[in-house]
Amino acid sequence: MRVYYGPESTAPEQAACERVTLPLKEVVPLLADAVHSQRTWLADFEDDEITVSADLYEMLLAYQHYRRPSA
Repeated sequence: MRVYYGPESTAPEQAACERVTLPLKEVVPLLADAVHSQRTWLADFEDDEITVSADLYEMLLAYQHYRRPSA
């Protein structure tokens, strides 16, 4: 999904950028609210890849392992 800014000659320079870097603390509350509110637009991005630091990835894997329900 893209925001239409009109003809390309009048589009802002930032619209051409495919990637944005921002702190996780800005993204997490918004995504958590969108998941909690069951926003349908999340499905538009479900196959998008994200880049996280190696230590965050390790923490996510550990969290995933330990949050599994016990048998």
